[in-house]
Order: sequence, then C-alpha cells, then structure tokens
Amino acid sequence: MKLVSWNVNGIRAVHRKGLFTPAVEQLKPDILCLQETKAQEHQSEVDLLEYEEYWNSATKKGYSGTAIFSKVKPVSVRFGFPETIMKKFRLRDDYGDLNAEGRVIAAEYEDFVIVNCYTPNAKPDLSRLEMRHKHWDPAFLLYCKQLQSEKPVIFCGDLNVAHTPDDLANPKQNEGEHGFTKEEREGADKIIAAGFVDTFRMFHKGNGHYSWWSNFGNARSRNVGWRIDYFFVTDSLKKSVKKAEIHPDILGSDHCPVSIELKM
Repeated sequence: MKLVSWNVNGIRAVHRKGLFTPAVEQLKPDILCLQETKAQEHQSEVDLLEYEEYWNSATKKGYSGTAIFSKVKPVSVRFGFPETIMKKFRLRDDYGDLNAEGRVIAAEYEDFVIVNCYTPNAKPDLSRLEMRHKHWDPAFLLYCKQLQSEKPVIFCGDLNVAHTPDDLANPKQNEGEHGFTKEEREGADKIIAAGFVDTFRMFHKGNGHYSWWSNFGNARSRNVGWRIDYFFVTDSLKKSVKKAEIHPDILGSDHCPVSIELKM
C-alpha cells in the first residue's frame, strides 16, 4: 500500500497548471493526503474516479484546508479535533478558531488510522508561536495517542518545522526563525519521545533531503530547502514500512510530495 502526502498550496492552482492529475498518475497512491487545499470540495475541479474524497475545508474561503483521497473506503472519517481537546487546549487565538481552519482529518481503516495534518505556521513575527507550542502541538499529540488506543496510527502532513539541523539547508542562519525555533523543534522531540517514528529517517540520513523551498532566489533549483513534510508511524508499524521517499521532481507547489510504502 502506498501513502502520499502533499501540501499543494492551492489545489485549484496546481490543477490549472495541468500538474495535479499527472502527479497522481505518476505516484499512484492508494491513499493521498493533501494539505493547504484552499478550496471547498465543489470548487476543486478535480475528479479522480478511482478515489473516494473526504474534505475538511476552512470556513474562510481560499485558506488552509485538508483532504484525503482514498481508493479504499475508510471504516470512518473524523473531521477536526474532538470538542474535549478543543476545550482542554483552548485552540482559539487572535487569528481565529483552529478547528474552523480545516487542519486535521482522520480516516480509520481496517489495520490503522491515518491522520492528515496541516500544522499552523508560527508566522515570521512568531505571533502564533505560543499557540503552536503550548496549545496545538500538545493537542495534536494527545489526539494521536487517543486514536492509538484504538488502532495503530500513521500521521502525515506539513508540520511546519524542520526537526534537526539536517532538515534544512542553512540551519545556522535560520536558528530561531519560524519553522526552526527551539519551541517548534521541541514539539517534534515530544512526538518521537511518545513512540512515533519519523519514517524518512529510517532509510535516509544526513542533509540535502527537502520538501519545501522558498519561491525566491532560485531556492528549489539550488536545493536550498527545508524538510517540513513528514510521515510518522506508531512504533508497532515500523516493521511494515518498506520505503519512505521525497519526490522533488513533482512540481506544482512550493512543497513536493512525500510518501511511504507499507506491507501489512
């Protein structure tokens, strides 16, 4: 089974470029998780006949949003955080209600639950760092732990953090910048401490492996990028992961897809 995650930075924009369907045909995912769809389901203009579609779009038009396209019909699909987690972690700030931003969608299958996540950006001025660090990160980790009590969990998406210096081209220059603060990196540390495995690092070590590039300074052609898109799995699923890849040749967004292959 092949799972793909891709921050498309606007599914309509990628589709208008003629790059979305060819990417799906090249990657051939059984389950495709999208972030930053920036569209309601009826606006997407995409029709992949092999796939069931599940959308969690933001209330604000043209903003955020996640979706799961699946060849296998899930047992169930859950949209956003449960109300108990929303209340416990007070997931609302000056920017708004995070559950209204369409950032989390979970699909349950026979052998696992997959959680598709678009983590809030801390912002260049770090105005959303406190929400990210003290509220979102612990809320998301607790949600994954709760799901894990039911079935093994896979979670993927744009986590908006480069976890280690190997995960971005210029770590010294970006120390303390959004996406590479100690607070954001601590959130990733806690994910691993909780027993979740960064699948890409099972197969690939060192730097030079990136999934996002700035649109400025020919960053992508020079591979001056960041690895901020991930697949994590419950430790019990580690043995089932046979491959983990980044696909920088797939164009259309400032992010490229990432994937894993499972043998269940």
